[in-house]
Amino acid sequence: MTDTISVPFKSIPGFPLPTVAGHSAELVFGVLAGVNAVCLRGRFHSYEGYSIQTVVPLPVRVMRCIGVKMVIVTNAAGGLNPDYNVGDVVCVMDHLALPMLSGFNPLIGKNDDELGPRFPPTSNCYDEKLQEKVLESASSLGMDFVRKDGQYCFVSGPQYESKAECRFLRSCGGDCVGMSTIPEVVAAHHCGMKVLCLSLVTNKVITKGDEGPAASHQEVLDAVNQRSEQLQEIVKEFVKTSKSYLESLPELKAITLPKYKKPLSRCKTCGLPHLYVKIGITVAVTAAFAIRLRMAK
Repeated sequence: MTDTISVPFKSIPGFPLPTVAGHSAELVFGVLAGVNAVCLRGRFHSYEGYSIQTVVPLPVRVMRCIGVKMVIVTNAAGGLNPDYNVGDVVCVMDHLALPMLSGFNPLIGKNDDELGPRFPPTSNCYDEKLQEKVLESASSLGMDFVRKDGQYCFVSGPQYESKAECRFLRSCGGDCVGMSTIPEVVAAHHCGMKVLCLSLVTNKVITKGDEGPAASHQEVLDAVNQRSEQLQEIVKEFVKTSKSYLESLPELKAITLPKYKKPLSRCKTCGLPHLYVKIGITVAVTAAFAIRLRMAK
């Protein structure tokens, strides 16, 4: 990204902080391949103790409030499909989210009708056209490790899966497994945003009869470090070749934001009001905060 402005999570009052190694804690605003973009460096997981109804999907809903039309969600995942290799990138086109089927769901609670419907479908979460563009982008870069039509299995964690659990998920058609992503995907889809999901296979799961070490967070970090730059190149090329498609997407309806009763204090540097975030509601604090930083230069 170029022309970037980084906004640390800790500088946004009320914004939570990730606690997992490898997750930065900042929003980066800038331009990616000629397209205005915002990058969330670090995510919140329910296994950290954060609410899956309010905090986990909060960044996605903030992005919706500032006019984001499409989200590109990436993750590190374990490979269930025996044909997958460590370092493969899976274009996710379906998911199995057992925790969300049993009540562990970001859409539970009072529905915000401005964001989306009470009963949204999820069979149309993923767009075949976006997958085609990803495959074309990877091919143009000479990268042959992108797998199509993947099914991601969401589990709550934080423990890695047992052998029996891995066999079960594979028997359900799962290609990869992880502890994040699908709550954000469903929240984004509920809000009307287009979704592209890419999973980096960082380890192969162990099932009965397999040999090899048990899963560890260190091997996940190692695989991410080895493939991260190439994955970034794929995303950059995808955005570059999809610019006309992105521009053709209709504008999303503006969200009515709450009015704050508490007076806003003012920045001593630029004289503009500080902003407050109320957790659990969608607040376009990030855009206003970035604008304030630009004006302060």
